[in-house]
Amino acid sequence: MRGPNVRRAPAAAVFLDALRVRGEQFSGVRTAHSPAEPTPCCLPLREYERLLPELEPVALPLGWTVHGAGDRQQYLHFLTEGVVSRLYVTRNGASTEFAMTGREGVVGVASFLGGESMPSEALVLSAGYGYRLNSNVLADEFRHDGLLPRLLLRYTQALITQTGQIAACNRLHSVDQQVCRWILSFLDRSSCTELTVTQETLAGLLGVRRESVTEAAGKLQEAGLIHCSRGHIAVLDRRRLEARVCECYAVVKREYRRLLQPEDIGDDAGVHGGCRQSRTFA
Repeated sequence: MRGPNVRRAPAAAVFLDALRVRGEQFSGVRTAHSPAEPTPCCLPLREYERLLPELEPVALPLGWTVHGAGDRQQYLHFLTEGVVSRLYVTRNGASTEFAMTGREGVVGVASFLGGESMPSEALVLSAGYGYRLNSNVLADEFRHDGLLPRLLLRYTQALITQTGQIAACNRLHSVDQQVCRWILSFLDRSSCTELTVTQETLAGLLGVRRESVTEAAGKLQEAGLIHCSRGHIAVLDRRRLEARVCECYAVVKREYRRLLQPEDIGDDAGVHGGCRQSRTFA
């Protein structure tokens, strides 16, 4: 998806931080997520120069399906802005989210894991932008065994952790706690302080009745933690919201922070130099 609405913008994403030698070389346009100064690169210059021409900018409009269930994933999408939900939709139309991805990650892991497709879909919840890399180019990178494959494998492990923790959360914790977890997870991956989501959509993502989400949101609003209006949720007191959420939120956040440390991965690959940690989980 290319055109005049595509914004060429670097971001604070882990993967693009690892790929970028200098912000100006990647784009002449700055956004709120662009580094104030040129960023040093973890990748050797040769690897960076090999990948740069292959990164194609894409727009991520609200409601766009990045890939559907069973679709061959021909591209790996690096998100620089926006939030994507990974969810399963059953034959009768019921759905549930099993993971969420923002600028800390990528969409399209089947493109490098070997299976090419997954029985789930990826839906844009918050509009944004990104870059995509063709799966053929990606396969060649794995043959080189450079830093990018190491980052992607670590990200996949973090994604597995998120999926398992959400499954446990949906089974063991109250809808109130699930709503808290979802709101905080969304905010971590978004540049906004207010969520644009209906209670019906949120209920579908959590796999619960809308009435349950309405009741849970009402309790949080009454406690002064959030404010709900039609299609919008504003967080009024994040600290108290974090105190109310179940442990699942912290477990996932801690694991992402542990695994996605470019400095550690760069050292493992024999690469030295400054890489910045993603602000998403800083």
